Amino acid sequence: MGKHILILEDEPNIVDSLTFILQRAGFEVSSVADGAAAMATIGDIHPDLVILDVMLPNRSGFDILRDIKGQPDTESLPVLMLTARGQARDRQQAEALGTDEFITKPFSNEDIVETVKRLAG
Repeated sequence: MGKHILILEDEPNIVDSLTFILQRAGFEVSSVADGAAAMATIGDIHPDLVILDVMLPNRSGFDILRDIKGQPDTESLPVLMLTARGQARDRQQAEALGTDEFITKPFSNEDIVETVKRLAG
């Protein structure tokens, strides 16, 4: 079984696309569409990498990233921020909160797979 990737994204087409390309690359994939459920899901499945959207219902990706990087049991969990919000201040905020990588939508499948392979080990 490959590394487990958790996708925190509320857009079904993006979840389907990411799931398809990552499973084809040998990863196990789970997804959550609600920001409020993110930390509980991370605690339940212990993913090897989180792909995190900034704009989620009920909780922002920035808040989730702050929680992931601020807790001893998840602070080393790699996080790939994947967002349509590509302004410099969004990137700076994500980097200040500890994101491991920042990719804007639309994205290239090849970039996603290569980045996930590198971050997930």
